[in-house]
Amino acid sequence: MTHTTTSIHKVHEGRNIKRFREMLGIKQDALAADLGNDWNQQKISLLEQKETIDTALLKQISAALKIPVEAIQNFNEEQAITVISSTFNDQAAIVNHNPTFHPIDKLVQLHEEKIALYERMLKEKEDMMAKLEKLLDKR
Repeated sequence: MTHTTTSIHKVHEGRNIKRFREMLGIKQDALAADLGNDWNQQKISLLEQKETIDTALLKQISAALKIPVEAIQNFNEEQAITVISSTFNDQAAIVNHNPTFHPIDKLVQLHEEKIALYERMLKEKEDMMAKLEKLLDKR
């Protein structure tokens, strides 16, 4: 007798906020301060217990954490554990027939964009320094 169950795990946005906040090393007090005067540690704690959060507030929180709002909306801890578990236990190839947004990929992409921006700014600074040195040499 084969028994198959299909369970759809709902994304818990509050828990995802907590996970990303902890991964980024941000305390509840610091996040509260970033969100404004009407926020405090207790309010963040209550927020992290909510399964769903208003989209406008999610956008504000994602901006404060500097992560895409989709990361909070789409990350499913149970699915991630299942994928990791099957990868290590079965050494199975992972085939995703329903590709969705991958928050880690997005974080890597944002990190790479920040590095590229930093490198451009550094190059511009070096160019400006070279121009200033040429102007000084002409005197």
